[in-house]
Amino acid sequence: MIFDLNGATFSSNDDWRAGQQLELLQGTLDLLILQTLTFGPAHGHAIARVIQQRSDEVLQVGHGSLYPALQRLLRRGLIVADDGLSENNRKARFYRLTAKGRKRLSAENSKWERFSSAIARLLSPLPDQNS
Repeated sequence: MIFDLNGATFSSNDDWRAGQQLELLQGTLDLLILQTLTFGPAHGHAIARVIQQRSDEVLQVGHGSLYPALQRLLRRGLIVADDGLSENNRKARFYRLTAKGRKRLSAENSKWERFSSAIARLLSPLPDQNS
């Protein structure tokens, strides 16, 4: 299965047909990036790797989606960036949350929890009305 979050393609090795897509709420990739940065500053490749690892390899963020999302978050003041060296001694841009970003993350987490709870309720079987 391929998940499409804000234009980012995520893949899964399950029983679904290859190429099938599921579009999720706009802003989901931003939420995942902000959540990943709660662990501390990280460069783009590390952000993508953490999302992939924490999702048990289900979500794979392509660079063509990740970096535009990072630029969007920078413009909104939700993250800031500093230049530094990666673990491979290469120049890298490290992103970190701002206070505004933490506040937005909290609000978006609450929205996501309400949304996912509503979906779970809709997917649950109705109680037997004959009892």
